Amino acid sequence: MHGLMGRAVCTRRNDVRLWRVTRGVLVKIALSFSALGISVELDLAICEQARLTRDPRFDGRFFIGITSTGIYCRPICPSPHAKRTHVCFFPTAAAAAAAGFRPCLRCRPEVAPGTPAWRGTSDTVNHALRLISEGMLDDDDVDTLAMHVGVSARHLSRLFMQHLGTRPIAVAQTRRLHFAKQLITDTGLPMSQVALIAGFQSVRRFNDMIHQVYRRSPTELRRFTEADRAGSGAEEYRFELAYRPPYDWESLMAFLGARATPGVEAVRDGCYYRSIRLNSMSGTVEVGRIKGRHALYVRIRFPDPAQLLTIISRIRTMFDLTADPEMVSQHLSRDPLLAPLVRDHPGLRVPGAWDGFEMTVRAILGQQIRVETATRLAGRLTMAFGHPLGEMAAYGLTHTFPEPATLAQVEIAGLPGTRKHAIQSLARAVADGRIVFNAALTGGDLPQCFKSINGIGEWTIQYVAMRVLNDPNAFPAPDRVLRRVAGQDRLFTKGWLLRRAEPWKPWRAYAAMYLWRGSSS
Repeated sequence: MHGLMGRAVCTRRNDVRLWRVTRGVLVKIALSFSALGISVELDLAICEQARLTRDPRFDGRFFIGITSTGIYCRPICPSPHAKRTHVCFFPTAAAAAAAGFRPCLRCRPEVAPGTPAWRGTSDTVNHALRLISEGMLDDDDVDTLAMHVGVSARHLSRLFMQHLGTRPIAVAQTRRLHFAKQLITDTGLPMSQVALIAGFQSVRRFNDMIHQVYRRSPTELRRFTEADRAGSGAEEYRFELAYRPPYDWESLMAFLGARATPGVEAVRDGCYYRSIRLNSMSGTVEVGRIKGRHALYVRIRFPDPAQLLTIISRIRTMFDLTADPEMVSQHLSRDPLLAPLVRDHPGLRVPGAWDGFEMTVRAILGQQIRVETATRLAGRLTMAFGHPLGEMAAYGLTHTFPEPATLAQVEIAGLPGTRKHAIQSLARAVADGRIVFNAALTGGDLPQCFKSINGIGEWTIQYVAMRVLNDPNAFPAPDRVLRRVAGQDRLFTKGWLLRRAEPWKPWRAYAAMYLWRGSSS
């Protein structure tokens, strides 16, 4: 950090006892974000009230630096409150780490919900963060990241400072370090494996970084939390992922359950199950809500622990764990049509997708037919061409979804010609690498990507943007249910619905979820 915050941090010289600051200086430190042009404005009064009440709605929206200890915490930290004169606030964990604070071992910042501070502020930062979440800076440098988002490295760093209070490399380092801490705390994996899985180039570097940040060795960290770790079998791992309340879990389970591909997905007793396949290996995932806590548990059965970061990242996205439901509900509640739905279903999420190809195939199958019919067709496709789970089969899961290379070559029976050809054209494009569903893909790219595939229209493009690319403003306006519910049982045109949805920006995807939820009430 630069400016007032940077100068204040430099006086510490890695020794928290050198802090001798007054309340006025701390206010200046926190306000220095504004002086730097950072658009993530931290209202000190609101932050302080959230800290004192441990308000879970603010979990992950800012972090608290304690100058007397050199530790940074989540707003919900159970530790006794520090004096106000020893407190300053940061918009992200990476900004707190860059300022020289180390993570708290009690509230565990590594499991906080992802910060939504950048949402709606910069498409470039949004795009870059998605690439970082997929490991772009694990092997590449900031120049490569900047090239992918279409700006210079200098400008990208400036945007990160403006919107997040730190630089891209610090975000990537914090992500890697936090996941290493989660592996140490939540699994029994050997430390050498933890280091490699978390992306460290050597075990020595891993040991040095952990000790530097946590003031303990990895073994000491594991011993510190060993009593709290739930036991798990071989090739089975359990994690906890926090979210900001409220979270309408029941509505999300109803949505996913109605669309669960037989053999691949299942919703039972309030939990979600699915099969997964990565690098020619298969496994299963179970996700459920932890009663009495604002967190989900994830149980992963997979033979290669090196894929755990990828799996966890996808689950976070799939269950929309970085959402800020307060921001969404305040905006959409202004509309009298949506206000009752927002009131009745607080914390409704937009579910993401495990795999872009799979979700796009599902979208093609679902064009202009009932959800139940599309789900049945997806099950047939899976039984015919999916990969059997074998000994990993459980919870009614028997196969993984068919891979692009398989569907590109087989003869698909039982589908209308247009849909069959669209699926096979898509499969060939993905198998050949002409379409890649990763963080580099944006909603603006989709029309061009699908241009050569007959049978993919505007509804599918918007639905894929909504569920695969997690675009909060995507809106499948041609959808008949949306047009009917928005028209209050009158079927209006797509053009009318787009005009009606104009005030819902930039949260039209959430508005669509509320309208779909209203249609099933």
